Amino acid sequence: MEQAASVNADPAQPSDSNGSCSKWRDWTGFWLLGLCNNFAYVVMLSAAHDILKEQESANAPSPTPAPLTVDVQAGNSSSPYDCNPVSTAAVLLADILPTLIIKLAAPCVIHKLPYGFRVLFCALMAATSFLLVSFSSAMWMSILGVVFASVSAGLGELSFLSLTVYFSRDVLGAWGSGTGGAGVAGAFLYSGLTQVGLSPQVTLQIMLVVPVALLISYFFLLAPPPTLPQWREKQYAAVVSEERQQLMDDSEEEEPGESTPGTRSSGPLTPKEKLHVIRGLMRFVFPLALVYFAEYFINQGLMELLYFPNVFLSHAEQYRWYQALYQVGVLVSRSSLCCIKIRKLWVLSLLQVVNALLLLLAVRFHFLPNPWAVFAIILYEGLLGGAAYVNTFYFISKESEDRHREFAMAAASVGDSLGIALAGLAAFPVHRYFCSL
Repeated sequence: MEQAASVNADPAQPSDSNGSCSKWRDWTGFWLLGLCNNFAYVVMLSAAHDILKEQESANAPSPTPAPLTVDVQAGNSSSPYDCNPVSTAAVLLADILPTLIIKLAAPCVIHKLPYGFRVLFCALMAATSFLLVSFSSAMWMSILGVVFASVSAGLGELSFLSLTVYFSRDVLGAWGSGTGGAGVAGAFLYSGLTQVGLSPQVTLQIMLVVPVALLISYFFLLAPPPTLPQWREKQYAAVVSEERQQLMDDSEEEEPGESTPGTRSSGPLTPKEKLHVIRGLMRFVFPLALVYFAEYFINQGLMELLYFPNVFLSHAEQYRWYQALYQVGVLVSRSSLCCIKIRKLWVLSLLQVVNALLLLLAVRFHFLPNPWAVFAIILYEGLLGGAAYVNTFYFISKESEDRHREFAMAAASVGDSLGIALAGLAAFPVHRYFCSL
């Protein structure tokens, strides 16, 4: 009996080793996909203040007197706010509206486009965005470059979230952590490279390596299951292979009656089924949209106005580091899924609304003593936003039926984009009001 047991153990060894290697590749691949997919989007928001300042300077005739909204450090204005004539919300809207349109329309038809083509298109759009903004000579070129980054990020997000259903549920945590990493890497790299003397144009050109890394991560690092349609549309298998099934079973012990991630019944969903899924998603989409409305109202409507003139950082530097610290909070919370899971998403929404109201009052009444207080609040804001994102998609994946899961993951991604778009619209009158004081 002992000999028989040892004989049976030997063949299992390579299988366990291969499964562990495949699992590691998938986790790393999705982390890098999250990083690369959101990188251009984050960099465009970090560069928003510089984009608007540069275009303002380039287009302003030299004999014209400076407007009322000039830098208060120069003593030429009684306004307590150092405002761009156009709010950074303009860059935000250019960065999010194409994403929102894609997320609203694509889930119903995107299944007809295989994943390989989607990834190539996303990489091309991201590279084009960096080139357009870096070589921009007019405002419309800068905004168009931001639009290309938005198209890349929007299509990539709903595609990669849908892609997670073919793998162990662990990769969802990897994806969330990677998108958080994109925030830190994008914001800190942009801030750091410009801080040491590189121009925004050169900085953006250096970042062309990111779309290349996206292609490498998907085509060479992931170990895709046989059910994944890479280059042509084909009928999905009823279940994944036995080896992939075992990998998913090992990743998390399923509760009784809970479906296993990665399984999918054959055939596309009917319009009636899709409508049923969308109705069930509302309890996730509304809290996610509210969280993102509050935090991007802060980021693009208030953050530029939280300016402290008599400190060692300039206005542009303060804005960049606000963005960077926000992204640190996002990275920490989006990487927390392995440690803590939060089902009560409305609590996160309400806490984020409190943050927005607090900073709105701080902009109006100037009761915060220095930027360090703002740094702490912005970090906390990022923690709430990242936690809401990763927990939303975790529980959608966990609670959706196997047949509906791929569509549900793509359709729910509209929540954050809807909140961000509404925040951008709300930021315009707020910016105009404060800058007119």
